[in-house]
Amino acid sequence: MANVKYKRVLLKLSGEALAGSNGFGIDPTTVNAIAAQIKDVYALGIEIAIVVGGGNLWRGEAGAKMGMERAQADYVGMLGTTMNALALQDALESNGVPTRVQTAIEMRQVAEPYVRRKAVRHLEKGRIVIFGAGTGSPYFSTDTTAALRAAEINADAILMAKNGVDGVYSDDPRKNADATMFKTLTHRDIIDRDLKVMDSTASTLAMDNDINLVIFNMNTSGNIRRVVLGEDVGTTVEAE
Repeated sequence: MANVKYKRVLLKLSGEALAGSNGFGIDPTTVNAIAAQIKDVYALGIEIAIVVGGGNLWRGEAGAKMGMERAQADYVGMLGTTMNALALQDALESNGVPTRVQTAIEMRQVAEPYVRRKAVRHLEKGRIVIFGAGTGSPYFSTDTTAALRAAEINADAILMAKNGVDGVYSDDPRKNADATMFKTLTHRDIIDRDLKVMDSTASTLAMDNDINLVIFNMNTSGNIRRVVLGEDVGTTVEAE
């Protein structure tokens, strides 16, 4: 533990990361590979909480654009994040890692209801905690959930594992060959430059609570471990 940079982290995974090459749904092989990476970090003695998106199954905004009432569409998305959380829990426990799922919407047959003090106690006891169902309220993204939960559990950093993106760029590198990647930024830079790392609510929450943010490529095996050990990976966003 003496050599690690962050001792308690909130790992934010995109739902698409669980889909693998399929691009949609849950790919068990991919989920098991992600669980193996998380296990490597867990073996260092790191306390790990996780928020998983639901974009591989459903997006509330897209549902609203198709004519669905927005709040209802967002609730469907929250159920999608819970499906992902349960799949990841199964993969982690199959790898011998004790894991609990807590949901912001009560569904006691499959998960615990979210209770902050209980979540912290799980972390202290060496269990990974996965937060499902977003914040429990519509109109808030899972990025906001990640920032909120990180503040509530006093996480040292939010690790944003991106699907195929190495860090934060000045422009979309897939469209602009001259786009450059930032190694360090402040939360104020993210907001002022509208860099689209997180939505504005999430960015403000992270800034107000002085939580470091590290954006890195999930597809490079071992990157989560490298970030926790303080290696030069991705883009680090810090307080002023």
